Amino acid sequence: MPELTLNPDTAFAILLKAREFDAKVEESDPGAASNASDDNGVDVLEARALDPTLHELVSEIRDLNDDEQLDLIVLIWIGRGDFTLAEWDEARLSARDIGRARTPRYVAEIPLVSDYLDEALSQLGFSLEAYLDAH
Repeated sequence: MPELTLNPDTAFAILLKAREFDAKVEESDPGAASNASDDNGVDVLEARALDPTLHELVSEIRDLNDDEQLDLIVLIWIGRGDFTLAEWDEARLSARDIGRARTPRYVAEIPLVSDYLDEALSQLGFSLEAYLDAH
């Protein structure tokens, strides 16, 4: 089993923020200038250029150190099936090609990224349910 530099609690926090962002849909009325109180709350589910959920997700990833970012990418790749746990070191070497500056957007732009993180963390013996129960 690989030794994570990324704390599983941090990975789960990113997973939950990514899941919140994944739930967003395309903007349905980009020209609307109505009052937020009369839009039936629809706008909160729409992805926008200045989306606060995206900003929070990117900020959380940007705050990770280099090793933690590499672990995050590798976990996503393992959960997606690009690598196995046995190929951890090889995956970390490949993850270096993304670069620190690109990592936050790279991760945020992966569809179903939260599912991939969940899968990889479960392969390592960590449970989202246990994380939620503890927090």
